[in-house]
Amino acid sequence: MSAAAEAGLRRILSVVDLLIDAVDEDTLVPALLPLLLGALPGDSIIWSPRPDPAHPLRTLPDDLLSQDVLDAFDRGWWCDSFVRHTRIGSGVPLRRSTLQTPGEFHALPVYSDVYRPFGAERQLAMSFPAGYAAGVPRRVSVVVSRDRHGSDFSDADVAAAVLLRTRLSRVMGRLAPPAPAPAPAPARDLVTRRESAVLRLLADGLTNQQIAHRLAISPRTVDKHLEHAYAKLQVGGRVAAANAWLMREAGRPGRGLDAGA
Repeated sequence: MSAAAEAGLRRILSVVDLLIDAVDEDTLVPALLPLLLGALPGDSIIWSPRPDPAHPLRTLPDDLLSQDVLDAFDRGWWCDSFVRHTRIGSGVPLRRSTLQTPGEFHALPVYSDVYRPFGAERQLAMSFPAGYAAGVPRRVSVVVSRDRHGSDFSDADVAAAVLLRTRLSRVMGRLAPPAPAPAPAPARDLVTRRESAVLRLLADGLTNQQIAHRLAISPRTVDKHLEHAYAKLQVGGRVAAANAWLMREAGRPGRGLDAGA
């Protein structure tokens, strides 16, 4: 392995080591950006989670993008094929020079208002799935830029970005998992007050006729209440309903017991 390859591997490993120990996104990202800028050498880096109002865009240097630049980008990013690839396309690591010549880049409507102000002449970008924000899948875009004095990104830089992209996506997904599904409502919250009374007497061993007499309703009404309760308890008969109700009342799951009774 050449000295350059060894140096590149060390830069990647420093990022990987940080990701392995990551426990919180708010502390990870500020520490991550300088390491990414070392692994993918450049003059600046942009980290943009979308959609995620709780974790806004971050840059290094911190004051890289003025509000005017951000507003101009929001108005015109759609005209830039490089941004479209990163933002709404596959997001695999890509150099701007792969899609655009310098002349084509400088001719973009957003070049003078967005890229020239922070000296972005050569860029390498990627995006990846990054877990969830408020229950919605999100992506993070990462853009590394070099000014006009720097050389373009190399094939080795792109290869390093490919390796990092997979690991970044995995860790961000771990730190921002989907919200757990809400617990099913207890049976007592699903059935009506009258159905509860019928089930309670059923669990005490009373027949439909006895339940009807006790509650001063007709046997046919008892049948109707039980029919509705069976569906809510997801059971198929009297014994199963009685068992399910007793177990639910005791705070234990009751589905499936004697379901065919």
